[in-house]
Amino acid sequence: MASTSDIRKGLCIKYNHDIYKIIEFLHVKPGKGPAFVRTKLKSVTTGKVLDNTFSAGHKIEDVRVETRSYQFLYAEGETYHFMNTDDYNQISLEESSLDASDLLKEGEIVTILFNTEDSMPLSVDMPASVILEVTHAEPGVRGNTATNATKPATVETGAKVNVPLFINEGDKIKVDTEKGNYMERVKE
Repeated sequence: MASTSDIRKGLCIKYNHDIYKIIEFLHVKPGKGPAFVRTKLKSVTTGKVLDNTFSAGHKIEDVRVETRSYQFLYAEGETYHFMNTDDYNQISLEESSLDASDLLKEGEIVTILFNTEDSMPLSVDMPASVILEVTHAEPGVRGNTATNATKPATVETGAKVNVPLFINEGDKIKVDTEKGNYMERVKE
């Protein structure tokens, strides 16, 4: 058993007869009244996200998880196929267990969380950033903007990312997988 002081991003807990992964949390200590923890939980079975508030010191039942490295092979509809990089076993997961499936390209290494009790895959953790090639971007016109102007661009996985005006087709860019934002242009 854990308490609210153990809450951190990525922790898997049992709550309302389901397993949830904490995707956001905030410890709040108001001037008047007891402290509490505001959380955003994502169900690993249905993918549904819900907001919940735990009072300080509340006991939560955490789920013991094990992480393994897997390589993304290919997507078939809403089913994503992965291969274990150690023993080459393959597993298939539904799109709902992935956080940023539109930024996942073939050959990418991801971390999959497994429940240690029944060896069921719980969720897929993407790397912090991915490098993708821009396949379509409108030409940027110099001089008609103030500061920090962006334009929509399509990357090789089909995702749309807002990029600065100097990014052109064929450029490689680094994208933050958590927010889906442009980080920088990558030189080869």
